[in-house]
Amino acid sequence: MKELRIHARAGQGAITTAMLIGAAVFEENRFALAFPHFGAARMGAPMNAFLRISDKPIRLRSQIYEPDYIIVVDPSLITGFDVLKGLKDNGIVIANEPKNNDEKEKLSLKNKQNIFYIPASKIANEIMGMPMANTVLIGAFAAATGELKISTIEKVMQQRFGNNELAELNIKAAKAGFSFIKK
Repeated sequence: MKELRIHARAGQGAITTAMLIGAAVFEENRFALAFPHFGAARMGAPMNAFLRISDKPIRLRSQIYEPDYIIVVDPSLITGFDVLKGLKDNGIVIANEPKNNDEKEKLSLKNKQNIFYIPASKIANEIMGMPMANTVLIGAFAAATGELKISTIEKVMQQRFGNNELAELNIKAAKAGFSFIKK
């Protein structure tokens, strides 16, 4: 079983991110369990979303304390929280590019962990006209981890958003995130 923890602020799409990745996992004939954890239930409050991925049914329902993967949607959380807490030795971090070096320095990794910085908010703003980084980060997650095919993500986004411009923009954003990491 692989486990993913997503760090974001309420309203930045962390739950949608976990649900879309989970739906893509199901589409690829595996099992997934996605769920959020809120502190203060207000827009902008720090929150986590979690996802478990397995080839077998998932019975475990606790929060994720030792993730294989971490996605950081909001880089400002890096300085206020230990977003790397519990990350496994071979873990992978996909982080929306921090705005300053203090945030980058705070993400100090150990052992064989890997971190991928991606200017997800900038890419999203260029494609969608708003800095909603989550779908860019989904594509980056697929490229960095190899857990999903980009074609599966495209299919799931089409199902989630419908056959419209919103779906097209989100798919384009996910593909841009995927390509950024592959380069």
